[in-house]
Amino acid sequence: MEELTILKTPGSPGNKHIHFIGIGGISMSGLAEVMLAFDYEVSGSDFKKSHITEKLVKKGVKVYPYHSEDNIKDPDLVVYTAAIKENNPELAKARKLKIPTIERCVLLGELSKKHELPIAVSGTHGKTTTTSMLGTILMEGNFDPTIHVGGELDIIGGTTRMGGSKYFLTEACEYNEGFLNMNPYLGVILNIEEEHPDFFKNIEEVKNTYLKFASQITGKGYLIACLDDQNIASFLDELSCQVITYSLESPNADWTAKDIKFDEEGCAHFNLVKNNRVLTEIKLNVPGLHNVSNSLASMAASYALGCDLEDIRRGIYKFSGAKRRLEIKGVIDDIKIIDDYAHHPSEIKATLRAARSFCNSKIWCVFQPHTFSRTKAFFKEFSQSFTDADITILSDIYAAREKNLGEVHSRDLSEEINSFGNQAIYISRFPSILKYLKSKAEPGDLIITMGAGDIYQVGEMFLQSKRETL
Repeated sequence: MEELTILKTPGSPGNKHIHFIGIGGISMSGLAEVMLAFDYEVSGSDFKKSHITEKLVKKGVKVYPYHSEDNIKDPDLVVYTAAIKENNPELAKARKLKIPTIERCVLLGELSKKHELPIAVSGTHGKTTTTSMLGTILMEGNFDPTIHVGGELDIIGGTTRMGGSKYFLTEACEYNEGFLNMNPYLGVILNIEEEHPDFFKNIEEVKNTYLKFASQITGKGYLIACLDDQNIASFLDELSCQVITYSLESPNADWTAKDIKFDEEGCAHFNLVKNNRVLTEIKLNVPGLHNVSNSLASMAASYALGCDLEDIRRGIYKFSGAKRRLEIKGVIDDIKIIDDYAHHPSEIKATLRAARSFCNSKIWCVFQPHTFSRTKAFFKEFSQSFTDADITILSDIYAAREKNLGEVHSRDLSEEINSFGNQAIYISRFPSILKYLKSKAEPGDLIITMGAGDIYQVGEMFLQSKRETL
């Protein structure tokens, strides 16, 4: 790879050192792998030991299990996430020594620009799934893409795939306007909703940020846009790039799905239609109507890139999901455990709707609200998102990068859910949730752990506890 412009000191990649603060994160670990593959020396720090950090250690990365200024051993560049505060000892030390420091999204943008055809998948929801779908199709078509995705994908053995072609595929997040560091040849916008209330004041700010993102696509490039979303449709006429639309509802879209049917597992098969002409029949291997929409985006994008229709059909069927996206963790005593990353009201509704399509028995939703600001901003929306669950268990709010100001609590949310005629209960600690589920869940039931934090551990604890009693 050509020398990164953000590394100012002379020399070849082989003697350049990049340090990642928070290296155990999904995106940060993937970027660390990319830089390692490009022959940079890589180190990093993270409080949480995980299979991700263990994988990096096996690849030769020095991972410190704590943050300390002593970890900054004269790197050429320090990369940090938006969650890292200015008083972080490693960031402060780097700044003091005048070592170049950049946010994660800047490095991702820099890497994308080193490829002739960068592809960026954006949207409030569905980025990881759609990026994974598109990556699977491109691999099926022998495009040999480099892939950086915000979830673990079995077919690439993790979050990152190093390709040897001009294609660089990544998901692109709007938080802090991070995706404006990219200038994609092909961009995808799946949906636009209010999100990240700790950064965006209102929906207009969110829309304007997406308009900026779409405007960075060159005139020869493509935007794949969902016509079902009025926030997206409102600015399409302002763009200079080629716009390709898809829809589940509008006959005016370029790409649509007709005669949608679902099997007993909730997976769809349908006729793929382009410009009112049926091209082929598509069978999905992931459940839910929302994944029909995601698949349309990925198929329209791959077709625009020149992918053969038969490769598209085979590739989309090969995709069986990414980790933490309706991921089946196991079945024990005829109780199925599923985990999902959903942490926004719309995501919760879509995930539970998909689960209900293949589950006729009791659904237990174990939800961990993610960040105090999001829970407060969308309190009413959250309270009305669990109608497809029979019982919702709420754990304490996962703080992530925030401090608890005492303005909102999971107990309040459980009471509000109950006020809408649904059944919810607040249980603070994971061991107590486990004890409750073990005493209440019956054969045939479905337990879904849901949230962007560490709530997945409850499902794993349930499976392990049950195995120990067999």
